[in-house]
Amino acid sequence: MIGRIRGTLIEKIPPFVIIETSAGVGYEIQVPMTTFYQLPEEGAEAILSTHMSISENLHALYGFISSKDRVLFRELIKVNGVGPKLALAILSGMEADEFVMTVHDGNVDRLVKLPGVGKKTAERLLVEMSDRLKDWSVASLPSSDNTHTSSKPVNSSNDQVAEAESALVALGYKPQVASKAISQVAQEGLKSEELIRLALRQLAG
Repeated sequence: MIGRIRGTLIEKIPPFVIIETSAGVGYEIQVPMTTFYQLPEEGAEAILSTHMSISENLHALYGFISSKDRVLFRELIKVNGVGPKLALAILSGMEADEFVMTVHDGNVDRLVKLPGVGKKTAERLLVEMSDRLKDWSVASLPSSDNTHTSSKPVNSSNDQVAEAESALVALGYKPQVASKAISQVAQEGLKSEELIRLALRQLAG
């Protein structure tokens, strides 16, 4: 099993990244947007804790900026009806600690705003995750008004919008929902990850 990857970040197309190791092997990794936001620019070194999912038809590698996020991902996919794709969507829609607080608060309404999470799934998450997360140490959450990223603005807004919409669809949102959400937050000069961050915040509101 591949548990950690360190190498050069050579491509970022949310929610996928490619990291090339010193052996010259490039690993395609799916990451939640909460990890994507924290990644450096292409060409820089990146380190991800990883989880490999193997099924009959698919071998997929998932990456996380911290081992804590990977722990939560692994707990999520143990829940009946929650696979890697839905777990990735959940961790894209909220930080790990925010999810834990949502579970502790029993907030069904907050969970059903995530793509692929209906009321029954939300209720199941609350029941099954409450015991698993009872000892989880929750850090202070960042201000919801903080939209800063280290990425430099670019002018190719049409490409950035298309990339952002594709990322939301990959996370489980319907194309029309993704398009509407991105159009409502689109501004000249914003990169795709910034558009995704704003759109996810609005969809979760």
